[in-house]
Amino acid sequence: MWWNVENLFDTRHDAQTDDNDFTPGGKLQWTEKKLLLKQMRIRHVISAVQAHPDYLKYPDVLAFAEVEKQSLFEETLAGIQGITYKSIYYESPDPRGIDIALAWNPKTLSAGSSKAYTVPLAGRGTRKIIVAGFSADNHPFQVILNHWPSRSFDTGWTEPKRIAAATVARHILDSLLVGNPKADIVVMGDFNDETSNNSLTQILGSTFDAERVKAESHKFLYNCWSGYEGIGSYFFNNHWQQIDHILLTGGMLDRIGLHASKESFRCFWFPPMLESNGKKPYPTYERRAYKGGYSDHLPLILKTQITP
Repeated sequence: MWWNVENLFDTRHDAQTDDNDFTPGGKLQWTEKKLLLKQMRIRHVISAVQAHPDYLKYPDVLAFAEVEKQSLFEETLAGIQGITYKSIYYESPDPRGIDIALAWNPKTLSAGSSKAYTVPLAGRGTRKIIVAGFSADNHPFQVILNHWPSRSFDTGWTEPKRIAAATVARHILDSLLVGNPKADIVVMGDFNDETSNNSLTQILGSTFDAERVKAESHKFLYNCWSGYEGIGSYFFNNHWQQIDHILLTGGMLDRIGLHASKESFRCFWFPPMLESNGKKPYPTYERRAYKGGYSDHLPLILKTQITP
C-alpha cells in the first residue's frame, strides 16, 4: 500500500526544519486534538483494507509520504489492533522535514538490506528515494519508494527536478536488474507527474504495454494504471489526476515467485474519504483552511501472489 497521507506532523517545533505552521501557534493552528484525529483517520483507512472482502488482511508493506518523524509514524501504526508493524525510516533533506516512511509485517515478511539515495538538486532539497529488500516465503523482492518534487508554481519550471529524481530511480533499477534481470521489483510513490509525462515514460520507462515489459524487462516498467477505470489518486483543476503510481518490473508479471495481475491494482477509497459531493478527496487542509479530512491523496494498493 502506498499513500501520501498529507502532512503527518507532530505539534512541536523542530529547529532543524521549517515546520512552524504545524504548531498550535502556527498559521495552521496544528493542535494535539487535530493530530489525534489525523492518526485516527489513517488507522481507519488501514483497518478498512483489512475488512475489505478483496483483502481480509492488513497490508504487508505499507509506505507513506509526508511523515515528519519515525516515532510519530510508529505511534500512528501502533494504534492499529491485531498487527505490529516494524519500520524502516530515513531522514530527508526536505526543508519542511517530511520523509517517506516504510512499514512491514514481520509475521509475513523477512527484511533484507535497505538504502536511501539523495536526489541531486541545486538549492532546495527533496525527499530521498528509498530501496528496501524483503523476502516472502523465501521469494525475494524489492520496493523502491519515491516522493518527487512537486509542481509548485509551474509544471514546466519544476519538471527538471522530477527528471532528476527519475534518473536516480532508474539508476537504482538498473543496478538491481544487472544482478538479476528477472528481479521482482515494485516501484511506487507520489511522482507528481502523470502517466504520459517524460519523467515516467522517457526516463523511468513506464508503459501500459505488459508484453513490452516482459520482452524488454531491462528497459520498461509496467504502469498499473493501465486500463484502470476508477478515479485517480489526486484531484486538481477540476479533474482526477494519476500522479501516484505503482510500477512493476517484468519479473512481477511472469507468474513465478512474487507476481501481480492486471486486476491486482486499485486506488482505494470508501465514501467518507471523499468530500460530500464525491468529487475529490476529503483533505486535512484546503487552501490552508482546516477541513479535518483524511488526506488530499487517495492510497494505492497492489495485491500480490506467490507461485513456487
